[in-house]
Amino acid sequence: MGVKGLAGRDLLSMQDFSKDEILKVLAVAKKLTHSPSKVLQGKLLGSLFFEASTRTRLSFEAAMARLGGTSIGFADASVSSVTKGESLRDAIGMVEKYVDFLVIRHPNEGAVRLAAEATEKPVINAGDGANQHPTQTLVDLYTIQQLQGRLDRLKIGIVGDLKYGRTVHSLVHGLSHFSCEIFLISPDSLKMPDTYKEVLYRNRVRYHESQEFTTLLPELDILYMTRIQRERFADPAEYEQVRGSYPLLTADHLKRAKSSLKVLHPLPRINEIAQDVDGTPHAAYVQQAGNGIPVRKAVLALLGGAIR
Repeated sequence: MGVKGLAGRDLLSMQDFSKDEILKVLAVAKKLTHSPSKVLQGKLLGSLFFEASTRTRLSFEAAMARLGGTSIGFADASVSSVTKGESLRDAIGMVEKYVDFLVIRHPNEGAVRLAAEATEKPVINAGDGANQHPTQTLVDLYTIQQLQGRLDRLKIGIVGDLKYGRTVHSLVHGLSHFSCEIFLISPDSLKMPDTYKEVLYRNRVRYHESQEFTTLLPELDILYMTRIQRERFADPAEYEQVRGSYPLLTADHLKRAKSSLKVLHPLPRINEIAQDVDGTPHAAYVQQAGNGIPVRKAVLALLGGAIR
């Protein structure tokens, strides 16, 4: 499938973009890294974060500013009219009058798609519950390509909360376009849902399931660590049962890894990666976080029609 026109499109899920469209975003991100541009001068982004965020929100707002545009919105739902009982659909119907496109994070799965149905303006999903986080996956793929020089023929271990983790749900969709071998590593109670494994199966991507990662380190090219997300558990007791169920990654573990292995994490880290990993050549999560700006610049420029 070729690259369709991206101008005016929504980005709600990694399913919304073909392989060629994903590669287009990555190529534009690389170009914008080296060629500053004010292509969104005079444009306005509505930044609506009904759930806490640091990296995603700030990188979107920084990306918009570096493209010459402006952002308005909120980082705390308690300051919005939803606290007065206003529906999400009505809130979006008002905000769309003020902006050219919207980026929305919401704690409820499917809420961002509902918001997109309420407006003709492009909507970008910045995370909806345990569902999807597509721009994080574009950042991840850009970083992997940058670090390893390719997206095919890689062995990638994905560790942690694979049941509720929206970053890994999107990542599986993104990686399904490439000929990787994927290792899904989690406690048994937090395994990847079947619907995402079916995506890999349909696309003939080899995958394996495991409950530990240390023995796999010598063969991996990418180790993608994630936290177990307390906020996704309805029952606190369930969280307590699993929160310490896989070992803290340390620099000592990485002595067994290939010299080219890179460790990624969508952040924030809690108790997944020891600080002594930071000083090793394997640590790439700070670079990954920094890549949020060029990738989100590319998404904004393409959906905004400023770059074809």
